[in-house]
Amino acid sequence: MSGDSSGQPIRIWVDDREARGSGIAARLALVEGVAVVVKRLRTGDYLIEGKAVLERKRVPDFLESLRTGRLFSQGHRLANTPFRPFLILEGQSQEWRGSGVTREGIQGALVALAIGFGIPVLRSQSEDETTRLIIFTARQLHSQARVAIRRPVRIHGKRARQVYILTGIPKIGPKRALRLLERFGTIEGVLTASLEALADVEGIGKQTAQRIHWAVHETTNVYRA
Repeated sequence: MSGDSSGQPIRIWVDDREARGSGIAARLALVEGVAVVVKRLRTGDYLIEGKAVLERKRVPDFLESLRTGRLFSQGHRLANTPFRPFLILEGQSQEWRGSGVTREGIQGALVALAIGFGIPVLRSQSEDETTRLIIFTARQLHSQARVAIRRPVRIHGKRARQVYILTGIPKIGPKRALRLLERFGTIEGVLTASLEALADVEGIGKQTAQRIHWAVHETTNVYRA
């Protein structure tokens, strides 16, 4: 694997904590045409060409940060850097099992990062594959050195959290959550909507509307000693 054919080195800064915790910095340093500098970064694990900041998360760390809510505060920091943000999610398929996080919750979080914060999520299975993704990303940025890049318009972080919350309702995935929010404006609007109004939303229908209504209006029995 080689770096860039233009004669100019591809520059990648690696956070010193990331360099100690993985072998990716060492792998990058072996790539012809790549100049690696290890230093403390304020945000992210890799700064590529002084244009893009990349956060690398192993699957267990991603799941733990999702459970604690730390994922969205990290997403907010990444989205507000002066660089283009990316996230690499690294791990094998079996690492998702037994996490205690629903598939809908994981999908909601990924959509929140991509749409709510404007952070593309790249998938990797190993450090070798992560190294290749970093090189591919660096090459793209290197070739765009003289091209002005427009940052995408992002939805505020609150909308991302709203999507995540709604995906906790049975049969509500990220796409349906976004349609509900577009129709009713807020989570409160969704939860207080009538069955008829819910069923009228594209992609919802009567059966899913009933599930939503049941989930938020179910009567709780009061037990007395």
